Amino acid sequence: MSDNCLFCKISRGDIPSRKVYEDDELYAFHDIHPIAPVHFLVVPKRHITSLQDVSQEDAGVLGRMTVLLPQLALEQGCRPGPDGGFRVMVNNGADGGQEVPHLHYHVIGGPRPWERD
Repeated sequence: MSDNCLFCKISRGDIPSRKVYEDDELYAFHDIHPIAPVHFLVVPKRHITSLQDVSQEDAGVLGRMTVLLPQLALEQGCRPGPDGGFRVMVNNGADGGQEVPHLHYHVIGGPRPWERD
């Protein structure tokens, strides 16, 4: 973990967050400025700056993140199946809109009544 990284501090518990999930390698927490009814982030506890910086040694934790996302999305209120679902967004680098230089997946979803007939 990095001493100066915002998401490292959050996953260590140095900065409070609304925790969604935690294990030895991963930490998930609610976004402080949600853009949908369900909006949380999943981060590896080990500091990885972005997807541009992953290596073969990161394959295991990235695979675990990918498997965990649907489970957490359902637990947080996303509907299953083709009528439900969720979005996964990863911003990389300044040109990709990344604001915090620590790899994180946004999971966004939940009921959106304003978009339905």
